[in-house]
Amino acid sequence: MGDDGLSISGPNTVRGAVLMLMIGLAATGYGAYDYTQQSNAVEDAVEVDAAIAELDVESTSSGSSTDVSYRPTVRFTYEYDGTTYESTNVFPSAISPNYDTESAARSVIEEYDVDESATAHVDPSDPDGAFLKDRTSNAPLVAIAVGLVFAFIGGRSAIR
Repeated sequence: MGDDGLSISGPNTVRGAVLMLMIGLAATGYGAYDYTQQSNAVEDAVEVDAAIAELDVESTSSGSSTDVSYRPTVRFTYEYDGTTYESTNVFPSAISPNYDTESAARSVIEEYDVDESATAHVDPSDPDGAFLKDRTSNAPLVAIAVGLVFAFIGGRSAIR
């Protein structure tokens, strides 16, 4: 056990347990909200022509130098209802999925080329948030699952 009041079995203080419960509930709520938003965006989307300006794969590390994940990045422009917009969304989700390997992240955007046209999808209620892939991402479901684990451990620790 460290000085922060946490152990493998969860927080040892009521304050820590309540904090963990609140973080878990917030993550679960945000994940559920984002999943609902992206599902509605996919359902309501209309197709538009887009011009791909940038494609890349970013590496991100969290905590240790050996824990690296990869995220496809894109920038494209499109016109909707007479207005020109720019977007960086591969998926309609606000939570971007990460991949274990660079090749897996690159495969998500391999069908696109810089300076080429592509089909983007625009939710008419949010025209500045177009996305390329007309399907939901599992990233919000991961946030829900992690949030539920935190909420369960925090709740269990609070009543102990």
